[in-house]
Amino acid sequence: MRAPLSIIIPTLDAEAGLPVTLRALVEGLECGLIRELVVSDGGSTDATCALAEAAGAEVVRGAAGRGGQLRRGADVARGEWLLFLHADTELSAGWASVVQAHIRGGQGAGYFRLAFDAQGFAPRWVAGWANLRARLFGLPYGDQSLLISRGLYDAVGGYADMPLMEDVAMARALRGRLRMLPVMARTSAARYRQAGWLRQGARNLWRLLRYLAGGDPARLGRGY
Repeated sequence: MRAPLSIIIPTLDAEAGLPVTLRALVEGLECGLIRELVVSDGGSTDATCALAEAAGAEVVRGAAGRGGQLRRGADVARGEWLLFLHADTELSAGWASVVQAHIRGGQGAGYFRLAFDAQGFAPRWVAGWANLRARLFGLPYGDQSLLISRGLYDAVGGYADMPLMEDVAMARALRGRLRMLPVMARTSAARYRQAGWLRQGARNLWRLLRYLAGGDPARLGRGY
């Protein structure tokens, strides 16, 4: 019986974080869960693609833009289940057994609890708000990953080829069929460190509200 899971990672100059992301996936290989790894690259000029190929990934190349990259990755994936994972995100130990249990249950789609690779009140507060938003409003972001069956992914039309808010669009399409799984997705805090936790959090919330009010994702994506 073939392994059920295809892992799809969108990348763009991700050589710094990708090795950590890939190392966390080893347990999925060891237990026979992962069928393939697909890296959907948006034009990296660093060693991202070389690292991915050395790890045995199928590398798909195309224009930058996370929605389009995710869609292209899913188009070539052959697993019965898909796990969309950001290139700067490390899954916590034990993730494979949780994913296996979810796949055996065969119900709906799942996402993970967000954490940041940073200490202090601000990282905990921002992650806590993200997890609360996901639970209360059914709006997990892409850095919380997405585990979904191929059948359900196709039924809702897949990821939209859009430069920003592709994760929100997908979450809205899956409303009522998403559940948080007991896995920690520890993601890079680099963007928050650069912009400031309060400022970056406010920017993210403002973009979300504008999108939900009908804002153009292309305009919202400028300067992101």
